Amino acid sequence: MAVVAHPDDIELMMGGTFIMLGLAGYELHYMTIGNGSCGSATMDAQETVRVRSREARSAAELVGATYHEPLVPDIEILYEQPLLRRLCAIVREVRPEILLLPSPQDYMEDHMTASRLMVTAAFCRGMQNYRTDPQIPPISDDVCLYHALPWGLQDQLRNQISPDFYVDITSVMEKKLEILGCHNSQRHWLDDSQGMDNYLSTMVEMSAAVGRMSGVFEYSEGWRVHSHLGFGPEDFNPLRTALSAHIVNREDR
Repeated sequence: MAVVAHPDDIELMMGGTFIMLGLAGYELHYMTIGNGSCGSATMDAQETVRVRSREARSAAELVGATYHEPLVPDIEILYEQPLLRRLCAIVREVRPEILLLPSPQDYMEDHMTASRLMVTAAFCRGMQNYRTDPQIPPISDDVCLYHALPWGLQDQLRNQISPDFYVDITSVMEKKLEILGCHNSQRHWLDDSQGMDNYLSTMVEMSAAVGRMSGVFEYSEGWRVHSHLGFGPEDFNPLRTALSAHIVNREDR
């Protein structure tokens, strides 16, 4: 299951790994907490949400993923109980073994808060006395949390972030481009608001930069593994197991 802040966040920084997990036989779940409402300089919020929802659904369909509806508008992804209870209910219902999440350090607050919310939602999955919305019974399943690299490969203070391991996504780059291309509304918005001259070529350049960091792969995505405490055994690492033939560790570079 991949859970991020906004439509196109999955495609930009974790789309290759997401696709490869589907090819490895995993059931894919696609969710953005925010609805994309602020992602346009030309459409009003209502129209922006309609367009971006359609784009996200198309991307999810291309990889055979179950699409989960967003819960709040952009910039309203706040670490608060009403939203946390809804997210924990989704975790209990989906029962993911793998959670792909944003980096806890990033240039944008929505990304960081989405990561923090999902860590707590997963942590509370088995708490008998934590009430979700809607109320879903607690589960005891193990789950492993993986944090993608931040956009730009830096935290909010411009410090470089290095992953624990790298996934070779070279074989699925065309598909990653295809699902990112579903988000056509972002072509001008990302250029105007964040200086991405072309969001498709910028994604390719970022994937190539991570590939160079790996020292092995042409295109890659990097991941950091969250602490196992409260989530499962220390040696529980299902993503590494599923994609072992396509992974190199940081220390093995």
